[in-house]
Amino acid sequence: MNTQTPPQPSVINKKALLKYAVGTLIFLAFAVFIEKFIGWSELLSPWKDLDTLHLVTAVTLIFITYCLRALRIYDFFRPEMNNHFTLCLRLSLQHNLLNNLLPMRTGELSFPVLMSRYFSITAVRSIPALLWFRLLDLHTLLVLALLVAGKDFLPLWSVYVITVFWLMLPYLGFRLYRPWLKSISHRQGKAWSILRKLLESLPQTSTNFWRSWMWTVFNWVLKLAVFAWVLTLFSETSFAAAWLGATAGDLTSVLPIHGIAGAGTFEAGVVAGLVPFGISAADALTAAVNLHLFLLSCTIVSGLLSRALPKKRHSANLVES
Repeated sequence: MNTQTPPQPSVINKKALLKYAVGTLIFLAFAVFIEKFIGWSELLSPWKDLDTLHLVTAVTLIFITYCLRALRIYDFFRPEMNNHFTLCLRLSLQHNLLNNLLPMRTGELSFPVLMSRYFSITAVRSIPALLWFRLLDLHTLLVLALLVAGKDFLPLWSVYVITVFWLMLPYLGFRLYRPWLKSISHRQGKAWSILRKLLESLPQTSTNFWRSWMWTVFNWVLKLAVFAWVLTLFSETSFAAAWLGATAGDLTSVLPIHGIAGAGTFEAGVVAGLVPFGISAADALTAAVNLHLFLLSCTIVSGLLSRALPKKRHSANLVES
């Protein structure tokens, strides 16, 4: 007689459901708050006066940043992706779409799935690389914020000292894990084998390290410059303040809780970056929401356009999407 109890829903599924529920509640609460505090019709009214050339230029520059992000992936996985940049761009745009729209960073899970589907690259190789990219992103975001707006809050000499120290950290980490990898190369056991594979998925040469960092800096300088510019189109603020607001908004993506498409938390970050510069909360929120709408529009359009990119098989057993 089979006495086994029926399988219970997994903890992972319950957590995922809770994340979506919380994300949906945040999204709805934020939409209601905007209607009560400002009014959606008034908030969206600045779009009618926006210069078309400015809008087209901003969209074009954002699409260039998407290409730079794809180039970072392509360059890092060049042996597996050689001569398949369009497929890598397709992957990057789809990952960006899911990452921006799904709550609680669940969209990040699409990266190893897409890497496996399009290039047969295992999660053991793709996930450490994604973590490396995210560390570079966070590092670059903070150092650029310090350079652009640090002088408004700290003595100039301390800005230089902190910047130099902060810039050294990634390279120090790179110099430390390579000898560690060599020291465990002969260790036996499954755990050591997994650890070796994880470390081997990180940059192994100085060239790979500097190139991945280079693409990161290029991408974020252009992206934040465009975001700051868009913020100045919707509010009377300095470029430095707008840069800090855009940076604070993007940093909210690392929070453990945020709404669908980052609604609410992204705006809170932008407002927190603008208010210290004397911008009123209402004006800051209006600019933040419109920047977010611009970002989401670019994300959705690029994600849809990715379906039109040519799709090439890397190996015979690739799954068609």
